[in-house]
Amino acid sequence: MFPAVFLSVCLVGSGQAQERVLPETKTEIQLSFAPLVRQVIPAVVNVYASHRVQQQRRTSPFRNDPFFRRFFDGPGFGVPQSRVQSALGSGVIISPAGVIVTNHHVVEDATDIKIVLSDKREFEAEIILKDELTDLAVLRVVDADEAFPALELGDSDAVEVGDLVLAVGNPFGVGQTVTSGIISALARTRVGVSDHQFFIQTDAAINPGNSGGALVDMSGKLVGINTAIFSRSGGSNGIGFAIPVNMARVVIDSAEVGGIVLRPWLGAEMQAVSAEIAESLGMSRPIGVMVTELSDRGPARSGGLEVGDVVLSVDGVEIEGPQALNYRLATRGVGGATGFIVLRRGREVPVSIALIAPPEEPLRNQTMVDGRNPFSGATVANLSPALASEMRRGFDETGVIVIQIEPRTRAQDLRLQRGDIIREVNGFQIASVADLLDELDVFARRWALAVEREGRLIRVVVGR
Repeated sequence: MFPAVFLSVCLVGSGQAQERVLPETKTEIQLSFAPLVRQVIPAVVNVYASHRVQQQRRTSPFRNDPFFRRFFDGPGFGVPQSRVQSALGSGVIISPAGVIVTNHHVVEDATDIKIVLSDKREFEAEIILKDELTDLAVLRVVDADEAFPALELGDSDAVEVGDLVLAVGNPFGVGQTVTSGIISALARTRVGVSDHQFFIQTDAAINPGNSGGALVDMSGKLVGINTAIFSRSGGSNGIGFAIPVNMARVVIDSAEVGGIVLRPWLGAEMQAVSAEIAESLGMSRPIGVMVTELSDRGPARSGGLEVGDVVLSVDGVEIEGPQALNYRLATRGVGGATGFIVLRRGREVPVSIALIAPPEEPLRNQTMVDGRNPFSGATVANLSPALASEMRRGFDETGVIVIQIEPRTRAQDLRLQRGDIIREVNGFQIASVADLLDELDVFARRWALAVEREGRLIRVVVGR
């Protein structure tokens, strides 16, 4: 309540904003966020997500012994047991049709989702789209036969440090809770929650269970999706982070038109401009991102970018670093072109870059490997710019990448990991899934393998 009273005094007082005075009228004393809260709360829901996991039951060190095996094959020994795990979070209704936006990590593995409105009514919900890269998900009420209260999407690029905001969610499962604060900072990039790190920071109290809740401005518009806190105790320390609604808008729009999030692909590798680089280029301060590599088939090269260029702005908005560039491109979406201003050999040069999705070339040919070979149980695919983007790999990497490992298989015994790239089998270079399958189809008593992991080449020899 205090911020509202203080603002009112500053506006109607004698003009000396720094002077602290007592409220003089009953109206000033009664100033409150209550009307705004009444407007917002019906559109913020609790999200209960559950999924079943298989748990191995009792085992014995003698289970694999032929003599003792008969004693352990009865009921209750080693039989997988189903157990339900639950996650609690919040969500925001953004359409009267019952469309809800929340965090990806709230519903990541969910098989059953229930939402609870502020009036305690419960509804089943289904996932329309999950996007791990932004940590966002879009849900829809199942068989909705009524119009739901919804929040209007605001413009997160219009908020400023110092603006008043409200955070609404369900912290610790205690029930719907409203906290107030201000925008503490913008464009926070070292949060570690999603790949597109460009967060709104607020001192409005955000606690576990608030994930997916609403951050609203004083007009009641949604400006962010509460996502994370900085805490050493697990509780709020006054440093909370929200995904800007302009990023959420891209995921919401994608859910409405087909359920696939398409992001622009530059085909370029960038790095932040350090103070040393800025000095060497004659820049007055370290801003922008420097182009270090270009793909021959990417829109960055065809649009006129050169290695050594420093991207200063996109569509007139200054770019402070790589995360800011990623955010600006992601919120533009695919289609049309965008205008860059780059610093090239001491001069500012305009460049127009087409906004295209990363190509699916070659086709991924996703395949689960089987048979008597070390990769049995691994799902592999051909790397393309599209898959490299999904798998958070280099912008122009090629080869065969591991997508998934099935439990209790030879691939798991080999300790393969998601994201490994298979480079060689028995001395033969592996360039495609077809190459891999051909080599694994050859009878061999031993396998000499080379796998690339995080830039290191790992060689191993295993028997059949």
